[in-house]
Amino acid sequence: MALDFAAGCLGGAAGVLVGHPFDTVKVRLQVQNPDKPRYRGTFHCFQSIIKQESAYGLYKGIGSPMMGLTFINAIVFGVQGNAMRYLARDTPLNQFLAGAAAGAVQCVICCPMELAKTRMQLQGTGELQVKSKVYKNSLDCLIRIYRKQGIRGINKGMVTTIVRELPGFGFYFLTYDCLTRALNCEPDDSLIIPKLLFAGGMSGIASWLSTYPVDVIKSRLQADGVGGVNQYNGIWDCIRQSYQKEGWQVFTRGLTSTLLRAFPVNATTFATVTLFLMTARAEESCKELEPAPAIQQPSSL
Repeated sequence: MALDFAAGCLGGAAGVLVGHPFDTVKVRLQVQNPDKPRYRGTFHCFQSIIKQESAYGLYKGIGSPMMGLTFINAIVFGVQGNAMRYLARDTPLNQFLAGAAAGAVQCVICCPMELAKTRMQLQGTGELQVKSKVYKNSLDCLIRIYRKQGIRGINKGMVTTIVRELPGFGFYFLTYDCLTRALNCEPDDSLIIPKLLFAGGMSGIASWLSTYPVDVIKSRLQADGVGGVNQYNGIWDCIRQSYQKEGWQVFTRGLTSTLLRAFPVNATTFATVTLFLMTARAEESCKELEPAPAIQQPSSL
């Protein structure tokens, strides 16, 4: 159990460093004004942010996911590992159920974290040096929202987060399990690392494709109210207004950036987690096989 949590922490940190710039682009595209769009597409958004805000602009709001996602991944991999042990049988259905359970549990942290990340990513859009800095950092953002709106405020978008995470993490772990089995990923395989990277990357893509329209609505709801103006009265009102103004294409807004991000992030995350667990468990097995000394020496600690 401890190994599952530790592996999740390492995998989460590695994934955030690789994928945050893509996430910033995704959020900017998802919430931009359709009447006066600032960005023409994914690559134009990348270029504009770097040109107008420097490369640092791509890492706005990284504090929230770096703090949150490392802990979230610890929860996800810890819960998923324990759920599989509880379910006993390693079947595709149980892999999906264990993943869904992990997704549900981590929503408590994921929703406020993504709210802060979204608000920070939108702060100072198009400015090299942010002139009107509402929030100092991710923690300050959550504190200010809590003071104004309470618990309800920092959990804005919770329903859409749950609707996204349950099936998303179910497909995430199911896809990874199926691919690693199909690729015959064994510890002594000389191609184990590229196989794990491929399986992890494809798992991330499968997860996002299964729930992406929900993520668009979640981002719009969490961005609503920035600048003091509330546009939506709830989930269904957000869906209705978005569809009426922009058509069905609105539910794929930012998908290219998301998929570009999904592969390297989840390839890095899953490979880090799997290799860490393989190494740690191999060392544990070696220790169990070592003969105990005749006289136990006192610990130096």
